[in-house]
This record gives sequence, C-alpha cells and structure tokens, in this order.
Amino acid sequence: MLVKDILASAKTSFSFEFFPPKTPEAWENLFCSIKDLIPLHPSYVSVTYGAGGSTRDRTHELIARLRQETDLTVVSHLTCVGSSRDDIRGILSKYQNSGVMNILALRGDQPRTNCDQTVPTGGFPHAADLVAFIKELFPGMCVGVAGFPEGHPETPNRLAEIDFLKAKVDAGADYIVTQLFFDNRDFYDFCERCELAGIRVPILAGIMPITTRQGMTRMAELAGGARLPARLLKAVARARDDDFVENVGIHWATEQVRDLLDHKVRGIHFYTLNSSRATLKIYDALGVTCSTQLIP
Repeated sequence: MLVKDILASAKTSFSFEFFPPKTPEAWENLFCSIKDLIPLHPSYVSVTYGAGGSTRDRTHELIARLRQETDLTVVSHLTCVGSSRDDIRGILSKYQNSGVMNILALRGDQPRTNCDQTVPTGGFPHAADLVAFIKELFPGMCVGVAGFPEGHPETPNRLAEIDFLKAKVDAGADYIVTQLFFDNRDFYDFCERCELAGIRVPILAGIMPITTRQGMTRMAELAGGARLPARLLKAVARARDDDFVENVGIHWATEQVRDLLDHKVRGIHFYTLNSSRATLKIYDALGVTCSTQLIP
C-alpha cells in the first residue's frame, strides 16, 4: 500500500523506523523486536540507508525479509549523495520489480571515508532533484522527504530552509517526516512556517525516546545536534542510573506523543533504534491498541 493512501485517512498514523543490522546476532534481535511490534499494527515501517549508500546491500536484504516474513508496508530510505542517475535508476527499478513502491528521498550525509565527495556528472545536488527524478521515471511510487523542526544543520538561514523544503514538495513529495525533537513547540512552529510557505502535504512527527545517558550524548552530537530542553536535562541529572534514565526518557516521549495527539498531528514516526521496549511502553502508557485507535 502507498503511504500517501494511508495518510489520506482521517486517522493518525503510527510508524516505526529500523536500520540494517551488521551481525547475525543483531539480525536476530531486530526480528525479535519486530515480532513484538507487529501486534501494534503500524501504518508502515521504514528502513534506513547509510551515508553514500554504505548499507545498500543490507538495506535491500532487510526490506526483502520484511516483505517475505511480514505483511508490513515498507518504506525504503534512499540517499543520492555520490550516486549517478544510472545508479539510482537501477536501485529504483529493483525496488519496483520487487513491489517496493514507497521511498523516503534524502540527499544524505557524506560518507566519513570520503568527506570531499563531489556530485557525479548528471547526479543529484539536492534531495529535490532526487524527488523530481523518481516522480518522472517512476510516477507510481510514493515519495516522502525529511523536515527539520530545529533547523537543518547545513542551512542556518531558516527562511532558506523552508524554501528548500518547499522545493522538495513542489518536485512531487507526498509527505514529510521530521527529524527527532524534544520540544513540541519546535514542531508546531515548524508546521506553521510550512503552512505560511504553502506546504500542504502531511507532516509526521519524529520521536526518539532517550534511554541512556550515552544515547542522549549521541543525540546531541548528531549533525546540528538535537536541542535538549533544560527540564529534560534536569530530569536526567536526577536519575541515579540508566534504568531511571530510561524511565525519564520514555515518560518525556510519552507526554510529547500525548500532546501531539491532542493537537491532532497527522502521524507519529518512532525512531526505534531496532528495539521494541521504549515504543511498547509508550503505547501501553497511552492506551494505544493499534495504529488507528486510542482507548478513550
């Protein structure tokens, strides 16, 4: 099923993101998590794609297993940095032939091993170019793009940032999934600025619970760095160990989701880090019984 058709429903969507594992043990752990999450009936799941296509084979393998072993609607991330049009055409043809018709189109980060990589002749300087390419050659595909409530790390000009997002939508993007954020006010402001720019596609809120102090540090070290509110930092500082940090992080994320649902957000996208634990606890706290119903 196409994600845009799922989002055409009036009901809030709930989706989960996974990344391709590196070891046999990690593969086993991931599919145990997926088994735990399937009863929640997610609207769709997505699979990440490493910088410069570094996880291409593992991304394809994970998507193939998800399609073979589950009934989940699957979205494949696709980055274009360092890729030629022939490269991308070949990947998309492979997906189309295997029935994968949902793509999250991203420019992508430069691989750490080749930070000075240039755009190949006839390549894709921006994600908007990738969106336009997909829509021209594979018009039956549904295409999502990324949004940045706290600002894009490479675009300090917040006016230009929305212009670039509008270019992706004008090129044919069907919906927007945001990067993680910890203050819902940033998300609401982002949505209002999108509306002012004439962006009318659905916007899904990206949520990633903090589960350890080390994980919180990694989030702060991401490109651009996640903005961590002082109230959250104080709560984490009071926690005596990572078990309590996890409780703090899950409670914070639960309240974020509760508030987003009260504001009738179009969808919630959980960055699961290949674990079911935090997501299951959030669902349980909110009384979520499936991807389209909430217990009153």
